[in-house]
Amino acid sequence: MIIITEAGIPQSTLDELREHLEERGVRTHVSRGTDRVVVGCIGDTSALDAGAVRRWPGVESVVPVRTPYRLASRGFRAAPTLVPLGDASGTVLGGERVIVAAGPCSVENADMLIETARGVREHGAAMLRGGAFKPRTSPWAFQGLGVQGLALLADARAATGLPVVTEVMDPRHVEIVAEHADMLQVGARNMQNYALLAEVGRVRRPVLLKRGLSGTIVELLLAAEHIMARGNEMVVLCERGIRTYETATRNTLDIAAIPVLKRETHLPVIVDPSHAAGRADLVAPLAFAAIAAGADGLIVEVHPRPGEALSDGDQSLTIEAFGEMMRALEPFAAARGRTLSAGARSAKVA
Repeated sequence: MIIITEAGIPQSTLDELREHLEERGVRTHVSRGTDRVVVGCIGDTSALDAGAVRRWPGVESVVPVRTPYRLASRGFRAAPTLVPLGDASGTVLGGERVIVAAGPCSVENADMLIETARGVREHGAAMLRGGAFKPRTSPWAFQGLGVQGLALLADARAATGLPVVTEVMDPRHVEIVAEHADMLQVGARNMQNYALLAEVGRVRRPVLLKRGLSGTIVELLLAAEHIMARGNEMVVLCERGIRTYETATRNTLDIAAIPVLKRETHLPVIVDPSHAAGRADLVAPLAFAAIAAGADGLIVEVHPRPGEALSDGDQSLTIEAFGEMMRALEPFAAARGRTLSAGARSAKVA
């Protein structure tokens, strides 16, 4: 149930309304617009009399929630959610600027990571991505450096000023990843790992939630709901392609998911063109399409020497190719009335 108040409702009346609702076993969430307040009711609302609530002083209307996701629903919050990246400039994801995170699939060593971080920052990336823990289909493939990789990411952040996003795979690792990273990524394979979703919902770090290989849009939003229900509302949704019968690309990028999500939810939406394409030559065209469709940002794999990469070299851009893509993205962002992230170019380099 969503309650929309009249303009200028006194705070005391709003407090009494919330107390009335919570006495009946529901949790309330307040979202303030320019002149009205939206009160969302979370939990079992069957004991609430909608007619009585509608007659409450200062209440304009009562809207039943018809979607299974409540906290993530656009009707639940009046304004788009802005997710902070954690840098000194106060950069947010979901605002006017298109935010681009870039870096290697895997953290391989310190020299490669620093070289990549400096390169992508110079070309306008606002965030450094890199996998310390890597979920790999083959048990014999490179699994990442683990805790050592987290330390290298923290060193790269100190050297470049770029906030860090990295994947967490195990609920037992959430605390240590949160100590080193500014944003926690839940990968496609873990979109419905409910123990992990609950744990990242418990910590107060932004979460990048990737759509599962066969996950529907509703399932993605319900996964976000699991995180938000634990108190963490800083969730970023990521469309990274879904598995279809098509074999020309690694996955099929669902461009339509972007405007659908922007209509359904207040959460920021970004796109991973690298995992959708599986080929470096397709990354830029898919990135252009994503921004044109309204995505709030991108997460792109970049490696200084993709032929030497320990994972996903085929879909990784060189630093030079990343720069070309960023320059070509500017008119697409402008066409949407947005600006492309200038990254942290002014940050001090160690």
